[in-house]
Amino acid sequence: MREYDNLDVSLDDDVLTIEIDRPDNLNAVNDPLHVELATVFGDAYETDARVVVLTGKGDAFSAGGDVNWMKRNIENPENFQRTMREGEQIVEDIVNLEKPIIAKVNGDATGLGATLALFCDIVMMSADARIGDPHVKVALVAGDGGAVIWPLLTSLNKAKELLMTGDLISAEEAGELGLANHVVPADELDERTDEMIDKLASGPQPAIRYTKKTLNSWLQLGNNLALTEGIALEAVGQQHPDHEEAVDAFLESRRPNFPSGRDPDDD
Repeated sequence: MREYDNLDVSLDDDVLTIEIDRPDNLNAVNDPLHVELATVFGDAYETDARVVVLTGKGDAFSAGGDVNWMKRNIENPENFQRTMREGEQIVEDIVNLEKPIIAKVNGDATGLGATLALFCDIVMMSADARIGDPHVKVALVAGDGGAVIWPLLTSLNKAKELLMTGDLISAEEAGELGLANHVVPADELDERTDEMIDKLASGPQPAIRYTKKTLNSWLQLGNNLALTEGIALEAVGQQHPDHEEAVDAFLESRRPNFPSGRDPDDD
């Protein structure tokens, strides 16, 4: 496999581990990392791995999009056109990779981080972690896959609530909603993930892969319905004054006053 700067990718026997490697930034996704995410799952197809594990280095799985990257995209909107194409590629590559992918959610998974985790085949989640998609809190549509996967795993109305508020939920609630397959104590996450790896790697590989491929027909249907439109509408939001206000407010550590929203003084 190629060398990566923002991913720690290692093949140990028949297990390929992809570790998001920006721990000082809670593994938030910036431009170079986004480019690498758009290639790594395609590269994984060419390896001898039976199982792929996606996780984060340090205390977080991934905090989603880096706000400084968002600021640069506001200043250079043409950059977002490439980001849109990469976003589709990331989701499509995860769905099309026949090898089972385990998300080892070692810490908070938010925004794109949540999308990466939930599009995996099995989610092993630390009881200390939280998950959510707060795109709306930076005045963006959850277009990078959130609008596809959340209603498929929970329900349409619950997905609407969580995506329209951007609220984070606990691992316990994620398990109850069907977002996590297994919620385990943090100190048992590695061991329990290894047990799942062994179960998958020891099974009949063509049957496992073709079962995944068949089940992912539902995800392909969802992608066809909502992914392209969601990313396009996210791009529209990226040019709206609300998004610029949200990014500036975050960087200035203050509450945003969205031009399209109710005046905070009226709350």
